[in-house]
Amino acid sequence: MRASPHASGLTPHVTFVVFDLDGTLIDGYAAIADALAFAMRRLGFKPLPLDQVRGMVGHGIERLFEKAVGPDHVPEGVRLFRQRYPEVAVAKTSLMPDVPEVLAALEARGHPMAVASNKPAEFSRMILEANGVGHHFRAVVGPETRTPVKPDPTMLLRLMEKVGAGPANTVAVGDMEIDSEFARAAGCRVVLVPGGSRSREELSRIDSDVLLEQLKQLPSWLERFPS
Repeated sequence: MRASPHASGLTPHVTFVVFDLDGTLIDGYAAIADALAFAMRRLGFKPLPLDQVRGMVGHGIERLFEKAVGPDHVPEGVRLFRQRYPEVAVAKTSLMPDVPEVLAALEARGHPMAVASNKPAEFSRMILEANGVGHHFRAVVGPETRTPVKPDPTMLLRLMEKVGAGPANTVAVGDMEIDSEFARAAGCRVVLVPGGSRSREELSRIDSDVLLEQLKQLPSWLERFPS
């Protein structure tokens, strides 16, 4: 059920901030490319270059393998990916610029925060904890059996219900079109930030409430967020 902004458990001036993960909070493309290459080699395919993988990420593991090796190899590809990824996820992932400072500033101002990613939640939590920022988030969620991948809004709607927020005081922050579609499907505002798999020029053509130059501008933008 979609949360009503009038029934929000947050006061109108407090904004619930829901972050995407890959390309927004973390640069995890090398780890994803490594695990994808591991699976592709065992399936008899030549691995893809990192720049190509970067543009394919964002729609979930199954979709990634469908693009890389075709639908017939998706189940085995996903199994192999899950076997390799935990071995490289932390070592080959780093935070995007200014992330610790931004999260600390938002928490200090009372903004509840969560992460909604098409990456399996156990991997997201592992990476955030290893990088020392997991404690900032009320919840970290991903697709499950009864939870479709983004841009379906189910993850966002459940997060809003969890913290008592409504669309009027919820902002989704991401780095690609799927994040915009995800937020709009739940009636929420959208903040886009370049640095992930889309350039600023590409993001300028995507529906958003604001396109920031850098994530560090988010706290000041939220100060002007209309209640």
